Amino acid sequence: MFNIDEELKKIPTTPGVYLMFNKDDIIIYVGKAKNLKNRVRQYFRESGTKNSFKVLSMVKNISRFEYIVTNTEVEALILENNLIKKYDPKYNIRLKDDKTYPYVKITTNEMFPRVFITRKHINDKARYFGPYTNSLKLKESVEIIHNIFPLRSCHLKFPRDFEKNRPCLNYHIGKCKAPCNHNISEEEYNKMISKVIDFFNGKHTEIINDLEKQMLEFSDNLEFEKASEIRDKIFAIKKLEENQLVENTNINDKDIIAFARVDYEAMFQIFFVRGGKIVGREHFMLNNVEYLTRSELMEDFIKQFYSGTPFIPKEIIIQEDIEDKELIENWLSSIKEQKVSIIVPKKGEKHKLIEMAYQNASISLERFGDRIKKEKEKTIGALQEISNALGIKTYLKRIEAYDISNTQGIESVGSMVVFEDGKPLRTDYRKFKIKYVTGPNDYASMQEIIQRRFLRYIKETKENDINGKFNKLPDIIFLDGGKGQISAVSKILNNLNINVLICGMVKDDNHRTRGLLFNNEEIILKKSSEGFKLITRIQDEVHRFAIEFHRKSREKTLIRSILDDIEGIGEKRKKALLKHFGSIDKIKLANIDELLNIESMNYKSAEAVYNFFNQK
Repeated sequence: MFNIDEELKKIPTTPGVYLMFNKDDIIIYVGKAKNLKNRVRQYFRESGTKNSFKVLSMVKNISRFEYIVTNTEVEALILENNLIKKYDPKYNIRLKDDKTYPYVKITTNEMFPRVFITRKHINDKARYFGPYTNSLKLKESVEIIHNIFPLRSCHLKFPRDFEKNRPCLNYHIGKCKAPCNHNISEEEYNKMISKVIDFFNGKHTEIINDLEKQMLEFSDNLEFEKASEIRDKIFAIKKLEENQLVENTNINDKDIIAFARVDYEAMFQIFFVRGGKIVGREHFMLNNVEYLTRSELMEDFIKQFYSGTPFIPKEIIIQEDIEDKELIENWLSSIKEQKVSIIVPKKGEKHKLIEMAYQNASISLERFGDRIKKEKEKTIGALQEISNALGIKTYLKRIEAYDISNTQGIESVGSMVVFEDGKPLRTDYRKFKIKYVTGPNDYASMQEIIQRRFLRYIKETKENDINGKFNKLPDIIFLDGGKGQISAVSKILNNLNINVLICGMVKDDNHRTRGLLFNNEEIILKKSSEGFKLITRIQDEVHRFAIEFHRKSREKTLIRSILDDIEGIGEKRKKALLKHFGSIDKIKLANIDELLNIESMNYKSAEAVYNFFNQK
């Protein structure tokens, strides 16, 4: 054990972040402090009765600590969040849901604005509406808008691109007024945009009234088909209105956060209020929270949730008061560049909203409790079975699996899939094109991708790149192969001084999972066990990912070789054709108007593509 008295004397009294390490030199806790010396001293000097169960449990495992000095407490808060995301310490809670919610963006910062869905919220003077938790309903809303209003969807820049091209197909089918050719004035176009903004602000009445007038006109003229189309649009808008369930007299954007907890689990419920209406909700299940007070739990959730969301409302209404409320308000205000208030209501309308969120959290906790336990058996329980079968005590939190795919050595590619806590972590999947190996040599190809992956790990670790793509070490590597693959990979890892467990995933004569090869011994698990099922899922997933990437690589090579024969089609237009149509067969079927719908195509190049395929 380190000399705590000597170490405490060295700690400064400035703001900063401290990191606690166990005997295996693994970070088990990250915290921030306004005064580092006072905060760290509390862990070792206060009596046991004042320390929580969490602290008492953690202190027993602390072998040493480090600290990082910052200029301000807000900087310490930001650094704390980044380090928790990077190291995922045992005694810090961590949100597992990293989804980014979609927004509607109206590009009011440009001439003839566009309306589309985006997952990025940036400070570019455009109008954003959201976030929305139901992507399907959002897509339906945007489709309704484009069906009602003939707005442009191209990427032309005005006034630069006026009259550079003929009107596209959308103009000919009535879905765009072709502002590119001055067929509509900016004033008239902006009137449509104002109505669209009203629509996403929840003001649907005027649009519905206009549509009803159109429907009656078509009906009076015996144009019943057109009238029925308008009727369907009205029905769709009214359906959307029904989904915005709750009205609020205060139109400020706000989030409502409450949670329910039982034993070691807590269910957080967050309601999103935008423009005075509840537009969506989301829940988050947190485990191993029995050692946290209600205030600590709420504070940790707020810090992690808002460090990862692209939108922060003006008001955050919470169920429990938090210790660092003023500090977190300052931090969130600096991100939003507007005043953000955290409110703990005791009565009134906002308190009723909290009660509603709490009731929903309680229902969700009860509803999902059994499902989560079953999910644990499939994931955490399966990992424990694998560890027991291999005879190791390591918790296999992060598993990386690798496979090679090629056709007689042509277009060789490698794939890496990642499972964390027994679940696929698709954001960490990686693809590799084999650069240095020629011919069908799976061993050398596997060595190449392993070397490239772990050289990147070494580089990102030295540079302390917390946003790097390869900055984590796996607890174990699964290879789709046997002794040859394991031997080849072991040589690379030994040369790089990387110490990671390696397993081969063995298949039977029918190319189905049979077991694992570990330390030159084949490990067989019962086929009915969750451990065996997890290995099968990992093996199938890495194989699927490799085959899919290989197939796409071959298709691109084939298509590009055909397009190379067309005069006037360079690299930029080839990419645009492939991106727009997706396959050579669809390019063959395209007419000249459809080809002109691509931004980089002019009439001469479209005619060249059309004639090339149709004359041949």
